[in-house]
Amino acid sequence: MLAHLSLKQFAVVTAAELSFGPGLTVISGETGAGKSLLVDALGLLGGLRADSGVVRHGADRAELVADFTLDDAPLAAAWLAENELDETGDGDAPVCQIRRVIRADGGSRAWVNGRPVTLSQLADLTSRLVEIHGQHEHQALLTRASQLDLLDAYGRHEAVREPVAAAARAWSALLRERDGLVAQGDVSDRIGWLEHQHAELEREALEPDAIAKLNADHRRHAHAAGLIAACESAFARIGGDEGPSLTRTLQQVRGDLQRVAEHEPRLTEVDAMLDNAAIQIDEALSLLDRVRDDLDLDPSEFERIEAKLGRLHELARKHRVAPEQLAATRDGVGAELEQLRGAGERLDKLDGEIDQARKQWRQAADALGRVRREAAASLSARTTELIGELGMGGGRFAVEIEPQDQDRPDPNGAERVEFMVAANPGQPPRPLRKVASGGELSRISLAIEVAAFGLDAVPTMVFDEVDTGIGGAVAEIVGQKLRALGGSRQVLCVTHLAQVAAQGHAHYRVAKAASEGVTQSAVQVLEAKQREEELARMLGGVELTKEVRAAARRLLADVV
Repeated sequence: MLAHLSLKQFAVVTAAELSFGPGLTVISGETGAGKSLLVDALGLLGGLRADSGVVRHGADRAELVADFTLDDAPLAAAWLAENELDETGDGDAPVCQIRRVIRADGGSRAWVNGRPVTLSQLADLTSRLVEIHGQHEHQALLTRASQLDLLDAYGRHEAVREPVAAAARAWSALLRERDGLVAQGDVSDRIGWLEHQHAELEREALEPDAIAKLNADHRRHAHAAGLIAACESAFARIGGDEGPSLTRTLQQVRGDLQRVAEHEPRLTEVDAMLDNAAIQIDEALSLLDRVRDDLDLDPSEFERIEAKLGRLHELARKHRVAPEQLAATRDGVGAELEQLRGAGERLDKLDGEIDQARKQWRQAADALGRVRREAAASLSARTTELIGELGMGGGRFAVEIEPQDQDRPDPNGAERVEFMVAANPGQPPRPLRKVASGGELSRISLAIEVAAFGLDAVPTMVFDEVDTGIGGAVAEIVGQKLRALGGSRQVLCVTHLAQVAAQGHAHYRVAKAASEGVTQSAVQVLEAKQREEELARMLGGVELTKEVRAAARRLLADVV
């Protein structure tokens, strides 16, 4: 839901701050005051291209900011999360702020939750937040995709539509797999080459642990002479039979301390520590002896290890990997070899699986088509009734369903939808997107939305001059329908008729005035008495008589 709209240096508006709530909010004002500028601002925040003409004369730039709460807009919240633009407000509720700056030279930039976005992203997001009903270029209902979505929402087809999309995705995945196998062509040469590569790799021990051990063996043999000398020297100095050694020195020290320990008990602790040290030294001598025995100056073994390492490094260079990655390379070659060997068999199976997936899609699409035709008849009848109530007597609305190309299963089903309208008696139905009158288009859109009870997922609907060309009782009905729609969606309506404005839950007035020779517009939220005066102005023009004011009060009193 749109919670707040801020305009700065926009057209004839110097600055305006508007807060919106649920239900129907009406916007009125004298002709030329700029009441439709609010709709224009939402259109620009929705990604429409802008030019320097929207920047107030004398200003460097115009700035537009809209704040939305997303409790009623799960599709927008999901889009923000998917594009890593999500944000939370107070109480961890998801929120969205859209900001756009348009410079006097015609350039512009846009941000969502403080992060820059493209106009394409802006349009993608706001299509999930706001629908503008008025001029053709703002109309979401003019696209066949939106019409299909609205029909499915009206018929509550979610559970029937999902199997169609799932079957189409499965069919596409199988077809891509088949095309990939076919594109490989004759793979016999590839299989032969891979078999040679795999056999070459299989001859060697390539696991990382085996390579680490081989490297360790190579280092030990390469430094065998030095290791042997170091071990023999250490053994002699620690426990040798000739000359002074660490073990004999330690034994002498312990003997000296034991003779005097009775005079100082703490020397007993020192002797215990030295005893532990002697045990450790004996174990070190045993290990030194074993290491020395394992060392061997064997040139032939050293050559064998070097040759093996050479083969590993040659394989690593050949496959352009580190030696430690050769095992993974071997496994990858083996997996590709297995896949190619079974390619022919897989192709035979794929043909059957693709045919079965197409049949499953066909069954699901037929079921969806049946419920769509039922929903189309119901929506057509209900909307035709409503457009008659909205001053288009004799007009007719129909949802035309046409089969489409069946060569490729479509996630959206087996048919296309076109909203058709005959605005006057005797006229043939024409596509809604080709209806010329903006007023008629707005009223037809209103009728469709009311008939569908606002079931599409967009939470905010804007109607611009929906009451063009009507008056009297029809205007009152239009207002009632807008108010009814406001029970399930947030509705903003720019109007010049008091009968429509009286139905609003909230009312803004746009007024213009000249300041220092420059025309400016200001937006004001109306309280009860101010609202009565505005309705009287809309009813009576310049001279506000007692009768006009009384009529305005009656309009407000009659609102249910």
